[in-house]
Amino acid sequence: MSNARLSPRTRRIIYGVIVILVAAGVWFFSRPEPKVNRWGPNPAWAGKGGEQSMPVRVVVAERRDLPVHLMAIGTVMPLNTVTVRSRVDGQLLRVTFEEGQRVEKGDLLAEIDPEPSRIALAQAEGQQRQNQAQLETAREDLRRLEQLFEKKLVTNQEMDAQKSLVHEREGTVAADQARVDQARLQLAYTRIVAPIRGRIGLRRIDAGNLVRAGDTGGLFVITETQPIAVQFTVPEVDLQKVVEPLRAGERLVVEARDRDEKSLLASGILKTVDNQIDLATGTLRLKAEFANEDERLFPNQFVNVRVRVRTLQDVLVIPAAAVQFGSHGTYVYIVNAKSKAMIREIGLGATDGTNQAITSGLAPGDAVVLEGIDRLREGRGVLVVKEASALPAKK
Repeated sequence: MSNARLSPRTRRIIYGVIVILVAAGVWFFSRPEPKVNRWGPNPAWAGKGGEQSMPVRVVVAERRDLPVHLMAIGTVMPLNTVTVRSRVDGQLLRVTFEEGQRVEKGDLLAEIDPEPSRIALAQAEGQQRQNQAQLETAREDLRRLEQLFEKKLVTNQEMDAQKSLVHEREGTVAADQARVDQARLQLAYTRIVAPIRGRIGLRRIDAGNLVRAGDTGGLFVITETQPIAVQFTVPEVDLQKVVEPLRAGERLVVEARDRDEKSLLASGILKTVDNQIDLATGTLRLKAEFANEDERLFPNQFVNVRVRVRTLQDVLVIPAAAVQFGSHGTYVYIVNAKSKAMIREIGLGATDGTNQAITSGLAPGDAVVLEGIDRLREGRGVLVVKEASALPAKK
């Protein structure tokens, strides 16, 4: 339908509707956006209207002693590890241990068929007795010749020959004694005993198999776990922090922690340092010893190591998590008497990884913001809460 066919009244109605729609669109898109609390409805403590006070958790700066540690990654190493091998050939008759059990030095672990060694010992002892009898005969003959020699009835040559025969028989008997001792030793080797105390591993051969003295794999492995050592490295720049107190006779405490550094596995003492720095890494190897009575340290386990090199006396301490780093330096938020957040620039001292020593900028008793820092600014109102669940979730 063309505009020429519309009546004036109809055209006025259409134009009015268009004007109303345009006006409605202009109003809708130009109206002010309502203020929405992005953290949800205001709690009762936030008040009505105005800027919402931010809930935070605080800690109080306090003076106390602060242990200073060096951090490193270490590897648990047994002080002694022995691969037990057979020293004689033969059939393995029995195994007397349970896999994984603790053994003491001298405990019987296994037994090899002793009969071949007993037979060899009997043969050596029989040969020894035979040669001993021949030696006694030669000595008796020498005594008789000596009597005849005094009477000038035998020559010097006969005397010398008899003395040589006695010496020969004595040498033979001595050799026989060595063979007897060797046979007796081989018989003793058929009983395999623990050379050290420790925990025994999985056996590598079962009873009934033939074993040889030259087998490189061995029968089983014994690892000493009490005490146990942890080996780690420290950078060259921290060398004197460790070497000086160690040479002065101080006992440096070493802590072994799990991978997350949340659980203390064991505490020990630094025992020794290596005699040279590794040129490739610029580090020095150190070894600490742990009693490991509960066996929480396991050979070849990776642990986080903390070496206490000194203790700062009576220093101002706050949690390291409260320290912020900005373009103007280090700072913290404190809560003043009017419950306002204030920025305070600080100077940092030593740290143990969890706690931070403060050299300037704070005083004992200052309330330092620990949680809720990401939504703070200078002068913003805060509300101190005790429970972390009262803090808004981070966006």
